[in-house]
Amino acid sequence: QVQLVESGGGLVQPGGSLRLSCAASGSRFSINDMGWYRQAPGKQRELVASITSGSSAKYADSVKGRFTIVRDNAKNTVYLQMNSLKPAVTAVYYCNADGYYRLSLRSFYIWGQGTLVTVSS
Repeated sequence: QVQLVESGGGLVQPGGSLRLSCAASGSRFSINDMGWYRQAPGKQRELVASITSGSSAKYADSVKGRFTIVRDNAKNTVYLQMNSLKPAVTAVYYCNADGYYRLSLRSFYIWGQGTLVTVSS
């Protein structure tokens, strides 16, 4: 089974930066798209950014110019660099990946456990 493990969340002051990491582990799998979502208290989960295996990235309008998603295919890891952070982005951030197992060709669509990002003075 492929699993996603996130790290890098925490408390940061407004205007600060954080980098989130998400590593996929398992055996004999390939990942197509990876993404970061967030869910604030009382709100629905929303897409923050996504990236294809060819490193084509998409961003939510609210984070364009401040967040950057990058991917290391050799490490099966995706990063989210978040700059100029505002209190409004406080949420649990979830990593997501879709892919398939190479032997069975069975597809998967999985989530990490989430990492809390709090922007506050």
